[in-house]
Amino acid sequence: MMLNRRRAVITGIGVIAPNGLDRESFWNSVCGPKSAASFIDRFDTTSLPTKVGCLVKDFRPEDYMDPKLAKRLDISYLYAVAAAQQAVWDSKIDLSRLDPDRIGVIEGTSIGGLNSSLVCHDTYNTKGYRNISPFTLINAYTGGGSSEIALALGISGHATTICTACASGTDAIGHALDSILDDDTDIMIAGATEAPMIPGYWGIFCASKSMSRETEIPARAMRPFNADRDGFILGEGAAFLVIEELSYALERGATIYAEIVGYGRSCDSFHSVAQHPKGRGAYRSLDKALRRARMHPTEVDYINVHGSATPSNDVIETIAIKHVFGSHARKLQISATKPVTGHLAGAAGGIESAICVLAIKTKTIPPTMNLNDPDAECDLDYVPHNSRSYPVNVAINMNAGFGGKNACIIFKGIDR
Repeated sequence: MMLNRRRAVITGIGVIAPNGLDRESFWNSVCGPKSAASFIDRFDTTSLPTKVGCLVKDFRPEDYMDPKLAKRLDISYLYAVAAAQQAVWDSKIDLSRLDPDRIGVIEGTSIGGLNSSLVCHDTYNTKGYRNISPFTLINAYTGGGSSEIALALGISGHATTICTACASGTDAIGHALDSILDDDTDIMIAGATEAPMIPGYWGIFCASKSMSRETEIPARAMRPFNADRDGFILGEGAAFLVIEELSYALERGATIYAEIVGYGRSCDSFHSVAQHPKGRGAYRSLDKALRRARMHPTEVDYINVHGSATPSNDVIETIAIKHVFGSHARKLQISATKPVTGHLAGAAGGIESAICVLAIKTKTIPPTMNLNDPDAECDLDYVPHNSRSYPVNVAINMNAGFGGKNACIIFKGIDR
């Protein structure tokens, strides 16, 4: 006898981002578009070539947790717990009434509690080990975010952290999909968090010459697909989704944003930092996701690309999309939303997956900012300047990370 196929749907979205501290304000800013870029004021950038980033402002962690805990946790984990709590509130699900062993947490990040690790290192060198806070034990390791979300929400199925560079958020959601389809869990809290506004870490990207050197107009700093693009700007924050097995969502009458129907991942195996020049890893992850979704490329309406505004990345993504979609590539609606949010590194996939889901729900495609003079090699429809009303039914989020890591995930309007 054939068993009913399990399906995974999204019922809640939580966002703590530079351009909005909740789903609604975040989405309005993305569609505006209204960039959150500003000159950095958390540390001295006088000697640095990059002075612009996207900072989370006016965030009150005590709105989501006990003030004592808020004072102890690394800022990355504060963002994670808050966004996950928002997603649960948005889904209107009562986790206390469910079997906690059938609920899991999966978080993506690239640096986790790095800020706490560096503070610990400095304290040790200047004041000795007796002055190190014992709470560094929970803050300084990369997996702390998923543990703190599980503690806050009373989840005991499992709590896992994935670190695949800038593909981490997309991989986290993909692994959550696998957990539900494999009947390991019925509900997953999945997403990503990052807090990279750290002087030393900032310096690494300055040294790599991968960040924009705009010094006059912050909102113009990141220009994906534009001929004069010169790199990304970093952002911070978190985004989490509540993902449920379809029958659970229907039984409780939940509002369903979209279904997750495909997930693909690959490795370029080409270079420790650079992508394969022909987009080999990117198009392989797209191929895998489409095959898993049992979907023809012509069914796809919208792609939120990685769009890092580096000279090579934008061309490579364009090549990969043309390779997979053929003539349909020119009918696709494509946008890069990082000029609004900043590049959230490991959390990019969480933020941009939320954008794909909201594009389906609202039938609106957010634009690509600052696309005034497109690169001749970037010749697809990147939805420049203004958001666009469009009957989006299938959307793809794709991300790429250092080490040749690629991931993409496919969302679809719910079809019961």
